[in-house]
Amino acid sequence: MNTPPLPVALIGCGQIGRAHAGHALRGQDVRVAAVCDPGPAAAALGAQLGVPHFADARALLDAVPVRAAIVAVPNQAHADAALACIEHRVPVLVEKPITDSVAEGERLCAAAESAGVPLLVGHQRRHSPTLRRAKQLIVGGVLGRPVSVHAMAVWLKPDAYFDVAWRREPGGGPVLINLIHDVDMLRWLVGEIVEVQAIASNARRGFAVEDTAAIALRFANGALGTMGVTDAAVAPWNWDLAAGEAAHYPPQDIDSHYFSGTEASLTLPRLNIYRYRERRGWHEELTQERTIVHRADPYLEQLRHLRAVAEGAEAPLCPGRDGLRTLQATLAVLEAARTQAPVRLAAG
Repeated sequence: MNTPPLPVALIGCGQIGRAHAGHALRGQDVRVAAVCDPGPAAAALGAQLGVPHFADARALLDAVPVRAAIVAVPNQAHADAALACIEHRVPVLVEKPITDSVAEGERLCAAAESAGVPLLVGHQRRHSPTLRRAKQLIVGGVLGRPVSVHAMAVWLKPDAYFDVAWRREPGGGPVLINLIHDVDMLRWLVGEIVEVQAIASNARRGFAVEDTAAIALRFANGALGTMGVTDAAVAPWNWDLAAGEAAHYPPQDIDSHYFSGTEASLTLPRLNIYRYRERRGWHEELTQERTIVHRADPYLEQLRHLRAVAEGAEAPLCPGRDGLRTLQATLAVLEAARTQAPVRLAAG
């Protein structure tokens, strides 16, 4: 017998909040029991879903019995909204980045740990079947010792995207909005990032925020990496188009991420493995194997996981401290580009 969906609070009714509401309607694990937003969007989404709406998160949590919450407000409001959930002892999924600063992230993580309330960060790619298989392969030693990784996040955002003022200002560029997912992906698959070097440019659009960046990484295990990001170029080389996991992106049969090691190499998302069967060396023949995994929507799996965490059946796949490490590494990209000097990070 199926159990009823878990009642959750949706705090934030903008684009990503509405996306979460849509995924909740498509899935069977959670239902939106109430929505919250200081603007008129709450009333509109509440009416659409047939649930009460509020302007304040604490008012919602005082009035409606929920078992979990999703925070999808602007970055600078993440900490306060999530703290309200923790005060009410409600497990909370915070959209990435965990907060808008390391200091606020530390404050939020400390509060969750002190209260014993689960805090999850919305790096939904970790729920991708493709990346889960890649994790199994890499942890299982298919690469041998990791040597290098190359990640591309290259696409063209339409002009209308920048009609929203904050997207033209520092913090609204592709490093913090988009590349943070790739930083989290590499941390999850390869290990901690301990040094970052970067250069950035706004030459294509001339806004106050970067439109392009090139990054070099050093991992704690000795591997090196490069990342390239731009939202001003015509190209298919990014995870969303290559993976084909979201219906609103036209899929491309290409790879966007490349992992190399002493025993083999792996491409993603096509999960091609290249290695030698007999003699080793650049003049010898390489074999290619390809794994085909079942596709699934990572956002739906993330909601299932939120329910499992709230019910005590699973531990967070991306807990608060892990999301904070991703934020630190991503902010290091911007700092390295600003100072034109390497930024070093603790190994963990």
